[in-house]
Amino acid sequence: MDLKILELFSGIGGMHYAFEYSQLKGEVCSAMDINTVANTVYAHNHPSTPVLNNNIQKLSAKTLDKLQINTILMSPPCQPHTRVGQKRDIEDNRSDALNHICELLPMCPSVQYILMENVKGFEESMARAKYVEALEKSGFYYREFILTPTQMGIPNTRHRYYCIARKGNDFQFSGGQILTTLPVDNANFETKTLPSLLEPPSSDEFLLEQKILKRRVWLLDIVTNEATNTMCFTKAYTHYCEGTGSVYCPLSLEEMQEIFGKLKLMDETQSSCAEEPTYLELLHKLKLRYFTPREVSRLMCFPDSFQFPPETTNRQKYRLLGNSINVQVVGELIKLMCKV
Repeated sequence: MDLKILELFSGIGGMHYAFEYSQLKGEVCSAMDINTVANTVYAHNHPSTPVLNNNIQKLSAKTLDKLQINTILMSPPCQPHTRVGQKRDIEDNRSDALNHICELLPMCPSVQYILMENVKGFEESMARAKYVEALEKSGFYYREFILTPTQMGIPNTRHRYYCIARKGNDFQFSGGQILTTLPVDNANFETKTLPSLLEPPSSDEFLLEQKILKRRVWLLDIVTNEATNTMCFTKAYTHYCEGTGSVYCPLSLEEMQEIFGKLKLMDETQSSCAEEPTYLELLHKLKLRYFTPREVSRLMCFPDSFQFPPETTNRQKYRLLGNSINVQVVGELIKLMCKV
């Protein structure tokens, strides 16, 4: 069966690229999101796909039937299930769109496949309970996962909840619990090294400011070329330093550790050493910088053909990427969802 896809909460088109990665037959018939900046990026990269700037709650069974789709790929808002969003779950009005979809599913017999992605923690929510209840009521078989790109040889941690569902045939592997690995035989994924994903050295645009180095250097997750992993990049990357993503040091691990050893010794033996010229000189020798938007997109497995429109600011790029998905992980799940 050729997939006729509706991409909901489509953002910058991560699901579209995941479908292309899967190399399955079909097309993305339409995309829908309320974020106008994201929609502009989507249209820039997929000009032949209609992008509907609309609230998901206005979607009706009649509209779905008119679109003649048989597949839904979606990544609903994660804020109701995060600490920052106060984990208000279904009491958060940002859960209303997913609840609306749950109400629609029993009225949409043409929908045969659904893939949903959300933040880790969704699996413990009331929203998840309502979602799987709607799947069962609508005649879907489903499987749930918590996966991260590092399991596929990608040097980036991004644990996410996934649910794949289909009608007609049950899956050829057991469910009933959250799976933490892909049930794929001989899954030999090509390991990607961090240096292979970096851009050539350019300007000083992405170097960390001195005030951040002085106040936050000990709190940063710093990686070098030897690293096999990077921290999950969030929409707050570069806006906040802690817990929003890794920063890059072009020195060898040994050189970096030597500098930090000297910094630590100065911290232990001098007061107010952060203002000392020697201390500041050592900080700058680290050459710490943020990963560029292109590098973040590569770590999230977007192809290099993906481009932001010229008017998109770096701040917007990081926010949009932080709200998106890992293309390869979802692409592998799409293949698994459709495998008979």
